[in-house]
Amino acid sequence: MSKRKSIDEINEKIRAGKAVVVTAEEVSAMGKAMSPSEVLDRVDVVTTATFGPMCSSGAFINFGHPTPPIRMEKITLNNVPVFGGIAAVDAYIGATEVANPHDTYGGAHVIEDLIAGKDVTLHATAKGTDCYPGTEVRTVINKEKINEFIMFNPRNAYQNYNVAVNTTKKIKYTYMGTLLPGLGNANYSTSGELSPLLNDPELRTIGLGTRIFLGGTTGYVAWNGTQFNTGKPLNNFGIPVGNAATIAVIGDAKAMNPRFIKAAYFEKYGVTMFVGIGIPIPVLDEDLARRVMIRNSQIETNIIDYGSGGFEILGKTNYKSLFSGEINLNGKKIRTAPLSSLKVAKEIAALLREEILGGRFFLTEPVALFPKTTGLNKLEINI
Repeated sequence: MSKRKSIDEINEKIRAGKAVVVTAEEVSAMGKAMSPSEVLDRVDVVTTATFGPMCSSGAFINFGHPTPPIRMEKITLNNVPVFGGIAAVDAYIGATEVANPHDTYGGAHVIEDLIAGKDVTLHATAKGTDCYPGTEVRTVINKEKINEFIMFNPRNAYQNYNVAVNTTKKIKYTYMGTLLPGLGNANYSTSGELSPLLNDPELRTIGLGTRIFLGGTTGYVAWNGTQFNTGKPLNNFGIPVGNAATIAVIGDAKAMNPRFIKAAYFEKYGVTMFVGIGIPIPVLDEDLARRVMIRNSQIETNIIDYGSGGFEILGKTNYKSLFSGEINLNGKKIRTAPLSSLKVAKEIAALLREEILGGRFFLTEPVALFPKTTGLNKLEINI
C-alpha cells in the first residue's frame, strides 16, 4: 500500500519545525531526477503563486455613519462610482470601474490607494429617510477611518489561460494587452509550473475554506470562482488546455501590501488589477507528488485569435516555449510577452514558504470541495 500523509500530520511537522517546504519551481526541478514516491518521502508542502491581471476583483467597504446618519445611494470614491445597493453605509467597489468614460483611473487604483494608506475622497448622496435623514456627505477617508475593508474577488487565479494573438491587419487593444497585426506578438498570463491550480489540477486540496496568501496577508478561498469550468480537455499530463477552473477569494484588505495589489491600465481597453495569490499544496500521496512535479514543457494551452472576434483556436503551445520568448505557429515565429510577473510570483512562493517554515502559516482542510463536472452557459440575446 502506498504511503499517505494527512494535513493534520503535516501541520504537526510545521509546529515542530520539521516540515520540508519547497516552491513549485523547486519541486519541478527535483522531479527531473526523482520519482513521485521519492518526492512524497522528501517533501511535505509545495508553495505555488501567481501575480497577474485579474479583472474580476473588488472590495466591500463599510464607511461608518456620519452625523446625521445617511442611507447612501449614489456613491463615488475619487470620482469612481461605487455600488451602494447593499445597506446604508456598505458599498462594493469593482476593480474595473472608472471615474469617467475612457478614464485611466478606476476602482483598482482606489483599492491600491486605500491599501497604501492614502486618503480618498468620498462623496455620497441620498433622498433622506426618517431613520437616515442625511442627504449628502463629502469627506476624506482612509483605511484607518473606515470600519471594514474586505477584498472579495469573484474570479481569480485561472487554472490555465489562452495565448492571445491577432491575425488581422489592425492593432487590437484587449484585456490581453495590445496585440500587433499579422501575428506580430503573442501575450499570455499564467505563471506556468508555479501557477496554483495547475499544481493540483483536480482541486483535491483546494476548496471552500482553503487558507491562502492574498495580497500580502492571509486570505481564504470563499467559493469556486465565476466561469468555473471543468469541461476543458486534458493533455497527456492531466492538465486542462485553456481557461478552466477559477477561485473566489476573500481577505482583509487593511492588512494587505500594495506590492502585491497593483492597479493597471491597458491601453484603449480599461482598468484592471494585478493580484498576488499563493497557495500551499500539501503532498499527501504519490498522485499529488506527481502533480506538483509538473514542468513548463508539460503544460499546454491554446493560441487564440483575439483579432477576428470569434476567438478561433489557431493551435497549441507550452509554457517552456512561451517563457523562452518565442513560439512557432504553422512555421511562423512569434514573439511572446507575459502580462503576469513571474518575478513577483517567485517572490510570493518564497514568502509563503518562509511563513510556513516559521510556523506562522498552517494548512487547512477544505470545508467542501468544488464540483467535478461543470460547463459554461452563453448569454442568449432575445431582443
